[in-house]
Amino acid sequence: MTTAPLAPSRELPRKLGLVTGMAVVVGVIIGSGIFRVPSPIAAAAGNLTGITLVWVLGGVIALFGALSIAELAAMYPAAGGPYVYLREAYGRPLAFLFGWMWLLTEPISWAAQSLMFAEYLGFFVPIPSAAQHAVAAVLILLVAAANYRSVKLGAVIQNTSTAAKVLAIIGLAAAIFLLAPGGAANPLTAEPMGTAKWSGIGIGLIAVLWAYDGWENLTTLSGEVKNPQRNLPLALVGGVVVVIVVYLLINAAYLRALPLPQVIASKSVAADAAGTVLGRAGASLVGALVMLSVFGTLNGSVMSSPRVFFAMAEDGLFFRTVGRVHPRYQTPYVAIGFIAVLAVIYVLLRDFMQLAEAYVLGIWPFLALCVIGLFILRRTRPDFPRHYRAIGYPVIPALFVLATLVVVANSLYAQFWSTAASILITLAGIPLYFLWQWRQRRRAGR
Repeated sequence: MTTAPLAPSRELPRKLGLVTGMAVVVGVIIGSGIFRVPSPIAAAAGNLTGITLVWVLGGVIALFGALSIAELAAMYPAAGGPYVYLREAYGRPLAFLFGWMWLLTEPISWAAQSLMFAEYLGFFVPIPSAAQHAVAAVLILLVAAANYRSVKLGAVIQNTSTAAKVLAIIGLAAAIFLLAPGGAANPLTAEPMGTAKWSGIGIGLIAVLWAYDGWENLTTLSGEVKNPQRNLPLALVGGVVVVIVVYLLINAAYLRALPLPQVIASKSVAADAAGTVLGRAGASLVGALVMLSVFGTLNGSVMSSPRVFFAMAEDGLFFRTVGRVHPRYQTPYVAIGFIAVLAVIYVLLRDFMQLAEAYVLGIWPFLALCVIGLFILRRTRPDFPRHYRAIGYPVIPALFVLATLVVVANSLYAQFWSTAASILITLAGIPLYFLWQWRQRRRAGR
């Protein structure tokens, strides 16, 4: 008995619910940042007041962005997220530029996450340094294969890993608070709060926005979220709130376990804090937690980021083949495979950890442009159905744009060459857009 081949489809079915949406937001945001940036943030802020302000302000900026972009997500619940919003507000050239930036950053991000996983795996299983790159490449292929096979399988992995990492971080914070010395011996009570230094807070915000980056990834999955007008705003806002609470809790735990100068000097503040109260087992616990956290972030990225290229291919701004949907698995399998191959190449070529961090500000200017687009679309399409309207409009969206511009300007001042290089590389997408348009016209004229 033979069966007829399934007809190819270019539509992605809606299989993801509210829980998975929140798991993507929380899982992608909480990656390696919370284990790496507390020390440079403490060094920049200089005292407990400054540290608290940096983490709170970073969370508020991310929350304001989520509250604003949630309106756009509910208006255009289609694959691509920011790519779609920029296209609708400004036109195809700026949307293409976002896609170019996404193409630069996402494979590098996958490579960086997988390399960190392999590095920490080496604490438990002896792995030669050269073999860590092979382990990282295998991890990318395994996660990509799971998401190639089924978006539901990817959702199960995401839900499980996110719940496990949040519970583990809360558990670590609780253990530190219960076991760390109290009274005058407690660094958190012994350390004076101090006066905020705004120059240091501005520098610290550059690092903290990296730790809060990733909530926008859910919007690229908008075309696969059930009841998107309700679930997308709830998942975006609810997920960011969860992350803010977790970040403030674990940072307070770090400061309870370690004196501020030790937090500033630490190369691995989570391991040092855990080691103070749990001994040698603390370092192993943190190593396992970092692996779990990075794995969840990688899976969330693999779930979401290929949808941008799928949307671009649908619009004719990328190779049409990338827009194919698997006839049986109903996943954008070519887009997933495309980024996976690039990420593996990056992994095998070199360590891209520092390069990934250098590109972190690439996404924030585009998010600010998306929110400015919200103002534009309110004016140009006043009758468009809006099932969710941005809370606090126009004040909260305007504050998000202003805060983003201030952070980018401060980054140019504090880290001029790396920030300028990132901006110039992104702007290199402009001539590529016109080259692509010329190519399309030439093909159409044949």
